[in-house]
Amino acid sequence: MKTLLAIVTLTSLLSACAGLKQPTQPANAASAAATSGTGTKANADATTDADGNPDDTVADAKTSDQSKETLPNVALSEEILFKILSSEIAFQRGQWQAAYVTLMSTAQQTRDPRIAKRAAEMAVTARSPGDALNAVRLWSELAPESGEALQNYLGLIILTDNLTEIEPILVQRLQAATPAVRGPLILQMQRYLTRAKDKAGAFALLERITMPYADILETHLALAQGAAANGDMPRARAEADTAIKIKPDSEMAILTQAQLIQDQPQAMALIKEFLRKYPNAREVRIAYARSLVEQKQYDEARGQFEILLKKQPDDLTTIFALGLLNAQTEHPKQAEKYLTQYVKALADRPNDPRDPAQALVILSQLAEQRNDTQAALKWLEQIEPGDDSYLGAQIRRAQLIAKSGDLAGARKSLAQIDATGEADQIRVTLADSQILRDANQPKAAFDVLAEALKRFPENVDLLYDQAMVADKLSDWGLMESNLRRLITLAPDNQHAYNALGYSLADRNTRLPEAYELIQKALSLAPEDPYITDSLGWVQFRMGNLADAEATLRHAFTLRGDTEIGMHLGEVLWMQGKRDEAQTIWRTVQKQEPDNAALKETLTRLKVHL
Repeated sequence: MKTLLAIVTLTSLLSACAGLKQPTQPANAASAAATSGTGTKANADATTDADGNPDDTVADAKTSDQSKETLPNVALSEEILFKILSSEIAFQRGQWQAAYVTLMSTAQQTRDPRIAKRAAEMAVTARSPGDALNAVRLWSELAPESGEALQNYLGLIILTDNLTEIEPILVQRLQAATPAVRGPLILQMQRYLTRAKDKAGAFALLERITMPYADILETHLALAQGAAANGDMPRARAEADTAIKIKPDSEMAILTQAQLIQDQPQAMALIKEFLRKYPNAREVRIAYARSLVEQKQYDEARGQFEILLKKQPDDLTTIFALGLLNAQTEHPKQAEKYLTQYVKALADRPNDPRDPAQALVILSQLAEQRNDTQAALKWLEQIEPGDDSYLGAQIRRAQLIAKSGDLAGARKSLAQIDATGEADQIRVTLADSQILRDANQPKAAFDVLAEALKRFPENVDLLYDQAMVADKLSDWGLMESNLRRLITLAPDNQHAYNALGYSLADRNTRLPEAYELIQKALSLAPEDPYITDSLGWVQFRMGNLADAEATLRHAFTLRGDTEIGMHLGEVLWMQGKRDEAQTIWRTVQKQEPDNAALKETLTRLKVHL
């Protein structure tokens, strides 16, 4: 099983943000009018950063003790209401400039920051950063205490690299912040400044605004990140070291320090020592476990997640991680236990946004491994339509039905799939043809592919699969025609070159051409074990037994596949190395005792294992 983990472990120190936030709940009729209609769409476009990631707030509920915006005491007159509503109507009709100008003048007239905010949203939706910046300037002027206004002001200023304009505002905000808020605010300011094109200027600005707060942990964390973004790694490491000295048990500080160490074993040793001193450092332990996963040290990672689970037995992320890790490390019973617990917990939490589909797929695979086809089918049936895994689950369901011996039921299941798009239709067709091939019905599989090629004549997957079936039917002319057509359509498709070259080599015909085709495939995928196997086989056919042996040994090292071992065994057999040949054949026979090609080889060579 090749499933790896996707575990959430980055601290807030490493996140980034920009763009306008979604509007707050309207406080009165004026703000309700200003945020109605297309306001939702405007803000949907404005709530992601430059990388398309969800935004965060400079002064959110967790880090700000600022009071709510002070709103002007202005009655909602007919004139103001008319201007707001007419602006929204104009905006809906695509006349955003007129709507923007009206709202800007109304915001200046009423001194209401919410109207300026709405004008900014319109400008952002219209992709007009200059107008958005003007509106945000007004919004910040009318609501100087607003963290949201500052956030958007910062984001737009950074886009224009006008750092001098924002400096006095940052200084003022830091001075006004309470001690509890100042540290997180410094970190968030640093994240904005990292987005500036002028990295050196942004770092110099960060140094100036944080100079009065040298005794704060977050100042040195921010400077460490800023220096790293500026390419000054010695300074970054020095600042991280200072942060650790200020607060030796800081999880953010140790993660920053480890992040800046280029030698991975050294960084891991640092984290491990920190956990020895501070075993309850949850974020650090999660980061350590994730690093172990990235290094494929799955058993050690599993141990770390088990420690995490003891501390928080109901944490679904940890439960899911343990399910995946146990599956990865071939502990199927434990994997099934954790993944079943995860799926049941999500069923009890209908509002939880997490998707159980991946867990259900793995549970199905685990059931299949223990030959419990009915259980495998039941897990797949729980994946709901609309899920990204749904089509794959339905195809796998049909394959399991076929595996149980019900070919008609399997094909009926595939026919019932609502595959509307071209890609989905082709995927279902390929699955249908493969089920027929597995059932030793190559002619029926060929006909399924031929029918699909009438609708999608240039689909490379259909052409390739039909070529493979044509080879089984000994229709080598059509096979070659399909593969050459595929090469024309996709000249970098190594599989087409390899398939044609191998077919020629296997039939012991046009060997120089076969060699050239396989060499072309290998140039496109140098370490592909199957293409390497093809090269060894054509070398064998050409009589170069020593080269063939070396090539096939390398292929078998890359992947201990049954047919690669079969070829290597035959080359060794023909060189008189019969004991080693039989050892390799026995090894691969245990993997696939019913492999038809291996049986044919052993029969042809009159070998009894």
